[in-house]
Amino acid sequence: MPLFSLYRPKTLSLGPLESEIIEILWQLGPTSATAVHQHILTDINRELTYSSVSTVLKRLMKKGWVACDRKNRIHIWKVLVSQREAEILKAHEQLHQFLAVGSPDIVAAFADELDDDSLAQMDAIAQKIQAARQARQAQP
Repeated sequence: MPLFSLYRPKTLSLGPLESEIIEILWQLGPTSATAVHQHILTDINRELTYSSVSTVLKRLMKKGWVACDRKNRIHIWKVLVSQREAEILKAHEQLHQFLAVGSPDIVAAFADELDDDSLAQMDAIAQKIQAARQARQAQP
């Protein structure tokens, strides 16, 4: 069973304001652009227009991170990826970037710099990879 759903946004990378708005939607749940805007403005040192929030929400929809439902005359925005799924997707992307180096020697060279806890974590990961391989080979 996978750790996360099969849904994946079209674009994983998010800018700072996009990330902030996603965090707000995770915190508030499905809500209006007005509520997101007001939440941002609770910081009295912050200046941001409603239209900027609306533009970012539309951009997040194009990237596949949020969806919009219209209830009466209000647009309700909701995140399509949970926080946990987003963490997994980000880690997955970082792992692929790291492995894209292509040379096991370069990747293994980092082992000299790791502390005992990190090395133990790497060993645990290697054991899980081996178990996954064995389970895959055991399938008919």
